[in-house]
Amino acid sequence: MELRSQVLEGELLHPDTGFASARTRLEQRWDPLTGHASRLVSSPDELFPPNTYDLARLAEETRTGCPFCPDLVEMVTPQLAPHVWPQGRIRRGRALLFPNLRAYAKHPSVAVYDPELHYLPLARLDAALVGDNLAAQVDFARAALEADSASTWVSINANHMLPSGSSLFHPHTQGAAHPQPTTMQALLAAVPPERFDDYLATERRLGQRHLGGTGTIEWLASFAPLGPAELRAFLPGVASPVELGGDRLAELAHGIVVALALYAELGFESFNLALYGAPPGTAGYPLNLRMLVRSNLDMPYRSDATFLERLHWEAALDLTITPEPVAERAGDRFRR
Repeated sequence: MELRSQVLEGELLHPDTGFASARTRLEQRWDPLTGHASRLVSSPDELFPPNTYDLARLAEETRTGCPFCPDLVEMVTPQLAPHVWPQGRIRRGRALLFPNLRAYAKHPSVAVYDPELHYLPLARLDAALVGDNLAAQVDFARAALEADSASTWVSINANHMLPSGSSLFHPHTQGAAHPQPTTMQALLAAVPPERFDDYLATERRLGQRHLGGTGTIEWLASFAPLGPAELRAFLPGVASPVELGGDRLAELAHGIVVALALYAELGFESFNLALYGAPPGTAGYPLNLRMLVRSNLDMPYRSDATFLERLHWEAALDLTITPEPVAERAGDRFRR
């Protein structure tokens, strides 16, 4: 498999050198699975500085009136319909799941890691918290699919901290079961099974971005990222989150925690995550996970989503957090 890329150079007259001629450089890469493009951009400024914002203070400012905290969560969050989950809400360990008031899907869910934990820096997310949260989302997806057999497109997602798109500070994940795929679910489900195998084999051979395996799950730094410091995981033999359980669920939780610890070391506290399910039993489709960091809160705040990301579907990435530097920083932490 060819991992396609192209280096493009331009010219400008630079003010720092008396407007002498200077070269500019851009590398464009194409994702080997979906074909979407990314741009790796050299920049004189650090566009994604490490977090220096007082998040603990912001946590205290947002705690009062938080609907996911213990004083309110039982009173102000909705309950699942009895034919989906008779108890109304799903509890797994410290995780609490309930339907999402915002109907992003036919069957939308919210799972709070722990109502007591209004503030969860990435370094404090452990395998028990992540595992219980994932297990609650899997319980919900199975129940939704049993109640509505047409809603076969399941995903588990995260907007962590406000820059990620979360409307609430309290950490949580979001699940969805829907009759149709999202755009990215459809693109990934259309990839021939052998192409996933070729992609993984190519990255193993090259070694630059292949991070290793945690047992049955392989992790990569994405060749053509959708956003900063994107990591990908592939779970062969599992097409939908509803097929996860036991050791596979625990292994996935472990890998996510390893990834979040890496993000914390890189100085980030906000991320997005998506676990893209295809209909259960889809032959040859490996369950796909993608996760990436988002800009840190700071003044003045700069969003990492620009016209390129939102309207052209191409990420523009600062070279300091592109795939190879991220993979080098990850080292052997994903290898067992």
